[in-house]
Amino acid sequence: MDNIQALISKSKIHTEWQPLLSEALTNLDDAYLAELLEEPNWLPGTNHLFKAFQRNLKDVRYLLIGESPYPRLQSANGIAFYDAAVGDLWSDKGLSKAVNRATSMRNILKTALLAEGHLTVNGEGKITQEAIARADKTGLIKTMSELFDNLHRRGFLMLNATPVLHPARKPVSEALFWQDFLQSILAQLADSLDQQPTLVLWGKIAKSIEALPAANHYQKLISEHPYNISFINNSLMQNLFAEIQILTTG
Repeated sequence: MDNIQALISKSKIHTEWQPLLSEALTNLDDAYLAELLEEPNWLPGTNHLFKAFQRNLKDVRYLLIGESPYPRLQSANGIAFYDAAVGDLWSDKGLSKAVNRATSMRNILKTALLAEGHLTVNGEGKITQEAIARADKTGLIKTMSELFDNLHRRGFLMLNATPVLHPARKPVSEALFWQDFLQSILAQLADSLDQQPTLVLWGKIAKSIEALPAANHYQKLISEHPYNISFINNSLMQNLFAEIQILTTG
């Protein structure tokens, strides 16, 4: 229990999550928790491990689960798909240079631009930098932090299936440590909210959560990882992005 409280206290989670997270962490081996505290050579680090839970619980409408943290210290911050190294989203050439280097975020933004009607694909079915540069961005967000502020306001909790990226283990192996933790989170969340959130599962590791018994409580939207270009035209994701309008300010 000391290791559990030590990890929770370092991430400064929202008070509404305290009992759920404490209970879920009892499913992890104490030696594993001790390793996380004593050997901080993994990402995103103890201060960011549960940063996804700094948002409140009662307004969660979507539980979006990715795979694992970014493999770069400056990018990994404990919130799935939030690349902390990216500031501006746009440039006079289209997407900013930082976004263009971040494949998943590049495809997420293209999906949103298309779904929200800000542009269309060209004759080859592609979204070009030139088209993005020409798009009217009046009333659109400008930065990565604004994007995730929007996601939070729309009820998203952004969590990785394995919140730890360890240099000695592959993500698919690390994820095994966290399956019972996720089962507990899903079961407790189903009992805590009057309106059940929608599970949004991106990628193969996230998709494995579909097999957890507690996942039966939830409606699910499952797609390939946004790293794949096919994500942009996935009809489920197009419909989701059209509904939530994540690029619009406010």
